[in-house]
Amino acid sequence: MRWQGQQLATADASALPGMERLGGFVQSVTTPEFSGMTFHEVLCKSALNHVPSSSAVPFDWTINPYRGCSHACRYCFARGTHEYLELDAGRDFDSQIVVKVNVVDVLRKELARGSWEHEPVALGTNTDPYQRAEGRYRLMPGIISALAESGTPFSILTKGTMIRRDLPLLTDAASSVRVTISTSIAVFDDALQKSIEPGTPTASARLETVRAAAEAGFRVTVFLMPIIPHLTDSIEAIDHALTRIKEAGAHRVVYGALHLRPGAKQWFMQWLEREHPELVSSYRGLYPGATAYASKAYRSWLAKRVRPLMRVHGLDGEGEEDGPRRGPVSGLAARSTVVTTSRGMRAEAAARLF
Repeated sequence: MRWQGQQLATADASALPGMERLGGFVQSVTTPEFSGMTFHEVLCKSALNHVPSSSAVPFDWTINPYRGCSHACRYCFARGTHEYLELDAGRDFDSQIVVKVNVVDVLRKELARGSWEHEPVALGTNTDPYQRAEGRYRLMPGIISALAESGTPFSILTKGTMIRRDLPLLTDAASSVRVTISTSIAVFDDALQKSIEPGTPTASARLETVRAAAEAGFRVTVFLMPIIPHLTDSIEAIDHALTRIKEAGAHRVVYGALHLRPGAKQWFMQWLEREHPELVSSYRGLYPGATAYASKAYRSWLAKRVRPLMRVHGLDGEGEEDGPRRGPVSGLAARSTVVTTSRGMRAEAAARLF
Protein backbone atom coordinates (compact mmCIF):
# COMPACT_ATOMS: atom_id res chain seq x y z
CA MET A 1 0.00 0.00 0.00
CA ARG A 2 0.98 3.60 -0.44
CA TRP A 3 2.45 4.04 3.05
CA GLN A 4 4.63 0.92 2.78
CA GLY A 5 8.12 0.95 1.31
CA GLN A 6 8.34 4.74 1.47
CA GLN A 7 10.57 7.17 3.27
CA LEU A 8 9.38 8.35 6.66
CA ALA A 9 7.79 11.80 6.83
CA THR A 10 7.33 11.97 3.06
CA ALA A 11 4.42 14.26 2.17
CA ASP A 12 1.59 12.78 0.12
CA ALA A 13 -0.94 15.42 -0.93
CA SER A 14 -3.37 12.84 -2.33
CA ALA A 15 -3.66 10.81 0.86
CA LEU A 16 -6.82 10.81 2.96
CA PRO A 17 -7.20 13.44 5.71
CA GLY A 18 -4.79 12.73 8.55
CA MET A 19 -2.57 10.47 6.39
CA GLU A 20 -0.62 13.08 4.47
CA ARG A 21 2.65 11.87 5.99
CA LEU A 22 3.39 8.24 5.56
CA GLY A 23 5.50 8.12 8.71
CA GLY A 24 2.21 7.78 10.61
CA PHE A 25 1.91 4.09 9.79
CA VAL A 26 2.21 1.98 12.96
CA GLN A 27 1.31 -1.63 12.18
CA SER A 28 -1.15 -3.96 10.47
CA VAL A 29 -3.16 -6.23 12.73
CA THR A 30 -5.21 -9.37 12.13
CA THR A 31 -7.10 -11.21 14.87
CA PRO A 32 -9.20 -14.41 14.88
CA GLU A 33 -12.34 -12.61 16.05
CA PHE A 34 -12.23 -10.45 12.89
CA SER A 35 -11.64 -13.18 10.34
CA GLY A 36 -10.73 -11.91 6.89
CA MET A 37 -10.11 -8.37 8.09
CA THR A 38 -6.91 -6.39 8.52
CA PHE A 39 -6.64 -3.26 10.65
CA HIS A 40 -3.97 -0.79 9.53
CA GLU A 41 -3.14 1.37 12.54
CA VAL A 42 -1.92 4.88 11.75
CA LEU A 43 -1.06 8.03 13.66
CA CYS A 44 -3.07 10.86 12.14
CA LYS A 45 -1.97 14.47 11.96
CA SER A 46 -5.48 15.85 12.14
CA ALA A 47 -8.83 14.69 13.49
CA LEU A 48 -11.11 17.50 12.37
CA ASN A 49 -11.65 17.52 8.62
CA HIS A 50 -12.91 20.70 7.00
CA VAL A 51 -15.32 20.07 4.13
CA PRO A 52 -14.48 22.06 0.97
CA SER A 53 -16.86 24.94 0.30
CA SER A 54 -17.54 23.48 -3.14
CA SER A 55 -19.16 20.41 -1.57
CA ALA A 56 -22.96 20.14 -1.57
CA VAL A 57 -23.10 18.55 1.89
CA PRO A 58 -24.82 20.57 4.65
CA PHE A 59 -21.99 20.52 7.20
CA ASP A 60 -18.51 22.02 7.45
CA TRP A 61 -16.63 19.70 9.80
CA THR A 62 -16.36 15.93 10.14
CA ILE A 63 -14.39 13.35 12.10
CA ASN A 64 -13.59 9.99 10.52
CA PRO A 65 -11.82 7.66 12.99
CA TYR A 66 -11.89 4.82 10.43
CA ARG A 67 -11.35 4.47 6.66
CA GLY A 68 -12.99 1.54 4.95
CA CYS A 69 -16.00 -0.13 6.53
CA SER A 70 -16.86 -3.68 7.54
CA HIS A 71 -20.56 -3.03 6.94
CA ALA A 72 -19.69 -3.92 3.33
CA CYS A 73 -22.74 -2.19 1.82
CA ARG A 74 -22.59 -2.85 -1.91
CA TYR A 75 -23.70 0.70 -2.71
CA CYS A 76 -21.57 2.66 -0.21
CA PHE A 77 -20.62 6.03 -1.75
CA ALA A 78 -17.35 6.16 0.23
CA ARG A 79 -15.84 3.18 -1.59
CA GLY A 80 -13.90 5.37 -4.00
CA THR A 81 -11.87 6.90 -1.17
CA HIS A 82 -10.02 3.61 -0.69
CA GLU A 83 -8.48 3.99 -4.12
CA TYR A 84 -6.44 6.93 -2.74
CA LEU A 85 -4.58 4.28 -0.73
CA GLU A 86 -3.98 2.10 -3.80
CA LEU A 87 -6.58 -0.31 -2.43
CA ASP A 88 -9.62 -1.34 -4.43
CA ALA A 89 -13.09 0.04 -3.85
CA GLY A 90 -14.57 -3.44 -3.58
CA ARG A 91 -13.39 -6.15 -1.22
CA ASP A 92 -10.47 -4.09 0.14
CA PHE A 93 -12.89 -1.39 1.28
CA ASP A 94 -14.78 -4.03 3.26
CA SER A 95 -11.77 -5.75 4.82
CA GLN A 96 -8.75 -3.38 4.90
CA ILE A 97 -9.68 -0.92 7.64
CA VAL A 98 -7.52 2.09 8.44
CA VAL A 99 -7.68 3.01 12.14
CA LYS A 100 -6.51 6.39 13.44
CA VAL A 101 -5.39 5.13 16.82
CA ASN A 102 -4.38 8.55 18.16
CA VAL A 103 -7.46 10.41 16.94
CA VAL A 104 -8.70 11.28 20.44
CA ASP A 105 -5.43 12.89 21.54
CA VAL A 106 -5.16 14.85 18.28
CA LEU A 107 -8.79 15.95 18.52
CA ARG A 108 -8.34 17.29 22.06
CA LYS A 109 -5.41 19.41 20.91
CA GLU A 110 -7.34 20.78 17.96
CA LEU A 111 -10.39 21.61 20.06
CA ALA A 112 -8.18 23.45 22.58
CA ARG A 113 -6.87 25.89 19.98
CA GLY A 114 -7.99 29.46 20.34
CA SER A 115 -8.96 29.49 16.68
CA TRP A 116 -11.56 26.73 17.10
CA GLU A 117 -15.02 28.33 16.94
CA HIS A 118 -17.01 25.35 18.25
CA GLU A 119 -18.79 24.76 14.98
CA PRO A 120 -20.97 21.64 14.70
CA VAL A 121 -19.17 18.42 13.77
CA ALA A 122 -20.72 15.48 11.90
CA LEU A 123 -19.66 11.87 12.46
CA GLY A 124 -20.70 8.95 10.27
CA THR A 125 -21.06 10.90 7.06
CA ASN A 126 -18.27 8.97 5.31
CA THR A 127 -17.63 5.62 6.99
CA ASP A 128 -19.42 4.39 10.08
CA PRO A 129 -17.80 5.25 13.45
CA TYR A 130 -19.68 2.31 15.00
CA GLN A 131 -18.57 -0.37 12.60
CA ARG A 132 -17.13 -3.62 14.03
CA ALA A 133 -13.64 -2.15 14.53
CA GLU A 134 -15.04 0.18 17.20
CA GLY A 135 -15.60 -2.84 19.43
CA ARG A 136 -11.85 -3.39 19.43
CA TYR A 137 -10.51 0.18 19.42
CA ARG A 138 -13.16 2.08 21.44
CA LEU A 139 -12.38 5.45 19.88
CA MET A 140 -15.87 6.93 20.11
CA PRO A 141 -16.09 7.40 23.90
CA GLY A 142 -12.99 9.59 23.81
CA ILE A 143 -14.27 11.52 20.79
CA ILE A 144 -17.65 12.14 22.43
CA SER A 145 -16.04 13.29 25.67
CA ALA A 146 -13.60 15.59 23.88
CA LEU A 147 -16.35 17.27 21.88
CA ALA A 148 -18.64 17.69 24.87
CA GLU A 149 -15.92 19.00 27.18
CA SER A 150 -14.90 21.58 24.57
CA GLY A 151 -18.47 22.78 24.05
CA THR A 152 -18.66 21.52 20.46
CA PRO A 153 -22.07 20.34 19.18
CA PHE A 154 -22.09 17.17 17.09
CA SER A 155 -24.20 14.61 15.28
CA ILE A 156 -23.75 10.87 14.81
CA LEU A 157 -25.16 8.89 11.89
CA THR A 158 -24.70 5.13 12.12
CA LYS A 159 -25.95 1.77 10.85
CA GLY A 160 -24.38 0.11 13.87
CA THR A 161 -25.95 -0.90 17.15
CA MET A 162 -22.79 -0.33 19.19
CA ILE A 163 -23.89 3.25 19.82
CA ARG A 164 -26.13 1.80 22.55
CA ARG A 165 -22.95 1.20 24.57
CA ASP A 166 -22.35 4.95 24.58
CA LEU A 167 -25.89 6.20 25.25
CA PRO A 168 -25.12 7.12 28.88
CA LEU A 169 -22.11 9.11 27.71
CA LEU A 170 -24.15 10.76 24.95
CA THR A 171 -26.87 11.65 27.43
CA ASP A 172 -24.29 13.33 29.65
CA ALA A 173 -22.85 15.15 26.63
CA ALA A 174 -26.31 16.39 25.69
CA SER A 175 -26.51 18.28 28.97
CA SER A 176 -23.86 20.69 27.72
CA VAL A 177 -23.88 20.64 23.89
CA ARG A 178 -26.31 19.93 21.07
CA VAL A 179 -26.23 16.21 20.27
CA THR A 180 -28.14 14.66 17.36
CA ILE A 181 -28.43 10.90 16.83
CA SER A 182 -29.52 9.36 13.54
CA THR A 183 -29.55 5.85 12.19
CA SER A 184 -29.61 4.56 8.64
CA ILE A 185 -31.97 1.68 7.85
CA ALA A 186 -32.43 1.02 4.14
CA VAL A 187 -33.54 -2.60 3.87
CA PHE A 188 -36.23 -4.27 5.99
CA ASP A 189 -36.22 -7.63 4.22
CA ASP A 190 -33.72 -9.80 6.10
CA ALA A 191 -32.59 -11.87 3.11
CA LEU A 192 -31.99 -8.82 0.93
CA GLN A 193 -30.28 -7.01 3.78
CA LYS A 194 -27.78 -9.83 4.31
CA SER A 195 -27.05 -9.87 0.60
CA ILE A 196 -26.66 -6.16 -0.04
CA GLU A 197 -25.37 -5.06 3.43
CA PRO A 198 -23.70 -8.26 4.67
CA GLY A 199 -21.77 -6.68 7.54
CA THR A 200 -24.59 -4.64 9.08
CA PRO A 201 -26.86 -5.49 12.00
CA THR A 202 -30.40 -6.49 11.04
CA ALA A 203 -33.11 -3.89 10.62
CA SER A 204 -34.73 -5.23 13.79
CA ALA A 205 -31.53 -4.67 15.78
CA ARG A 206 -31.19 -1.15 14.43
CA LEU A 207 -34.81 -0.37 15.24
CA GLU A 208 -34.19 -1.51 18.82
CA THR A 209 -31.30 0.95 18.88
CA VAL A 210 -33.66 3.70 17.71
CA ARG A 211 -36.02 2.74 20.52
CA ALA A 212 -33.22 2.80 23.09
CA ALA A 213 -32.02 6.23 21.96
CA ALA A 214 -35.58 7.57 21.99
CA GLU A 215 -36.11 6.24 25.50
CA ALA A 216 -32.87 7.99 26.51
CA GLY A 217 -34.45 11.28 25.42
CA PHE A 218 -33.16 11.75 21.88
CA ARG A 219 -35.47 12.60 18.99
CA VAL A 220 -33.96 10.21 16.50
CA THR A 221 -33.98 10.69 12.73
CA VAL A 222 -34.03 7.56 10.57
CA PHE A 223 -32.43 7.78 7.14
CA LEU A 224 -34.55 5.56 4.90
CA MET A 225 -31.72 5.58 2.40
CA PRO A 226 -31.02 4.40 -0.10
CA ILE A 227 -34.38 3.35 -1.48
CA ILE A 228 -33.30 0.81 -4.09
CA PRO A 229 -35.13 0.81 -7.43
CA HIS A 230 -37.23 -2.31 -8.05
CA LEU A 231 -36.09 -3.87 -4.77
CA THR A 232 -37.32 -1.64 -1.94
CA ASP A 233 -39.41 1.01 -3.69
CA SER A 234 -42.81 -0.71 -3.80
CA ILE A 235 -45.71 0.77 -1.84
CA GLU A 236 -45.75 -2.36 0.30
CA ALA A 237 -42.03 -2.15 1.12
CA ILE A 238 -42.12 1.57 1.94
CA ASP A 239 -45.28 1.22 4.03
CA HIS A 240 -43.73 -1.69 5.96
CA ALA A 241 -40.57 0.31 6.59
CA LEU A 242 -42.42 3.40 7.81
CA THR A 243 -44.67 1.29 10.04
CA ARG A 244 -41.69 -0.21 11.81
CA ILE A 245 -39.84 3.11 12.01
CA LYS A 246 -42.86 4.75 13.65
CA GLU A 247 -43.30 1.87 16.09
CA ALA A 248 -39.64 2.21 17.14
CA GLY A 249 -40.24 5.78 18.26
CA ALA A 250 -38.34 7.69 15.57
CA HIS A 251 -39.07 11.39 15.31
CA ARG A 252 -38.26 12.09 11.67
CA VAL A 253 -37.46 10.32 8.42
CA VAL A 254 -35.14 11.41 5.62
CA TYR A 255 -35.51 9.41 2.42
CA GLY A 256 -33.66 9.29 -0.87
CA ALA A 257 -33.03 7.16 -3.93
CA LEU A 258 -29.92 5.05 -4.47
CA HIS A 259 -26.74 6.88 -5.52
CA LEU A 260 -24.12 4.98 -7.50
CA ARG A 261 -20.92 7.00 -7.39
CA PRO A 262 -17.61 5.93 -8.96
CA GLY A 263 -16.18 2.91 -7.17
CA ALA A 264 -19.53 2.00 -5.66
CA LYS A 265 -21.22 1.78 -9.04
CA GLN A 266 -18.96 -0.95 -10.40
CA TRP A 267 -19.17 -2.98 -7.19
CA PHE A 268 -22.96 -2.64 -6.98
CA MET A 269 -23.46 -3.61 -10.63
CA GLN A 270 -21.38 -6.74 -10.12
CA TRP A 271 -23.68 -7.66 -7.25
CA LEU A 272 -26.77 -6.88 -9.32
CA GLU A 273 -25.59 -8.99 -12.25
CA ARG A 274 -25.02 -11.90 -9.89
CA GLU A 275 -28.13 -11.62 -7.70
CA HIS A 276 -30.70 -9.87 -9.92
CA PRO A 277 -29.65 -10.15 -13.56
CA GLU A 278 -33.21 -9.36 -14.66
CA LEU A 279 -32.75 -5.78 -13.37
CA VAL A 280 -29.46 -4.96 -15.08
CA SER A 281 -30.93 -3.39 -18.21
CA SER A 282 -33.32 -1.27 -16.13
CA TYR A 283 -30.46 0.03 -13.98
CA ARG A 284 -28.44 0.90 -17.05
CA GLY A 285 -31.36 3.05 -18.09
CA LEU A 286 -31.75 4.65 -14.66
CA TYR A 287 -27.99 5.23 -14.19
CA PRO A 288 -26.55 5.53 -17.71
CA GLY A 289 -22.80 5.75 -18.25
CA ALA A 290 -21.05 7.53 -15.39
CA THR A 291 -24.30 8.95 -13.98
CA ALA A 292 -24.42 8.64 -10.19
CA TYR A 293 -28.01 9.68 -9.55
CA ALA A 294 -31.28 8.13 -10.65
CA SER A 295 -33.19 10.09 -13.25
CA LYS A 296 -35.17 13.11 -12.14
CA ALA A 297 -38.33 11.37 -13.33
CA TYR A 298 -37.66 8.42 -11.03
CA ARG A 299 -36.89 10.66 -8.05
CA SER A 300 -40.12 12.60 -8.60
CA TRP A 301 -42.06 9.35 -8.89
CA LEU A 302 -40.48 8.12 -5.66
CA ALA A 303 -41.35 11.32 -3.79
CA LYS A 304 -45.00 11.02 -4.84
CA ARG A 305 -44.97 7.50 -3.44
CA VAL A 306 -43.18 8.18 -0.12
CA ARG A 307 -44.67 11.49 1.03
CA PRO A 308 -48.31 10.36 1.30
CA LEU A 309 -47.21 7.29 3.25
CA MET A 310 -45.24 9.44 5.67
CA ARG A 311 -48.36 11.49 6.30
CA VAL A 312 -50.40 8.33 6.86
CA HIS A 313 -47.95 7.22 9.53
CA GLY A 314 -47.74 10.66 11.13
CA LEU A 315 -44.00 10.92 10.50
CA ASP A 316 -42.31 14.25 9.99
CA GLY A 317 -39.57 14.22 7.40
CA GLU A 318 -38.23 15.18 4.03
CA GLY A 319 -36.44 13.97 0.96
CA GLU A 320 -32.70 14.45 0.81
CA GLU A 321 -33.17 16.88 -2.09
CA ASP A 322 -35.97 18.95 -0.57
CA GLY A 323 -33.79 21.67 0.91
CA PRO A 324 -31.43 24.14 -0.75
CA ARG A 325 -27.88 23.15 -1.70
CA ARG A 326 -25.82 22.88 1.49
CA GLY A 327 -28.99 23.56 3.47
CA PRO A 328 -29.65 21.73 6.75
CA VAL A 329 -30.67 18.07 6.71
CA SER A 330 -32.47 16.64 9.70
CA GLY A 331 -30.24 14.34 11.73
CA LEU A 332 -26.94 15.94 10.70
CA ALA A 333 -24.99 18.67 12.46
CA ALA A 334 -25.86 21.80 10.49
CA ARG A 335 -23.36 24.54 9.81
CA SER A 336 -23.39 27.11 12.59
CA THR A 337 -24.12 29.90 10.11
CA VAL A 338 -27.35 28.08 9.30
CA VAL A 339 -28.33 27.35 12.87
CA THR A 340 -28.06 31.02 13.88
CA THR A 341 -30.25 32.39 11.08
CA SER A 342 -33.91 33.31 11.45
CA ARG A 343 -35.07 30.31 9.43
CA GLY A 344 -36.43 28.88 12.66
CA MET A 345 -37.50 25.35 13.28
CA ARG A 346 -36.19 23.84 10.02
CA ALA A 347 -32.63 24.96 10.71
CA GLU A 348 -32.85 24.24 14.40
CA ALA A 349 -34.10 20.70 13.87
CA ALA A 350 -30.91 19.69 12.14
CA ALA A 351 -28.57 20.44 14.99
CA ARG A 352 -30.24 21.30 18.27
CA LEU A 353 -30.11 19.27 21.45
CA PHE A 354 -32.81 16.62 21.97
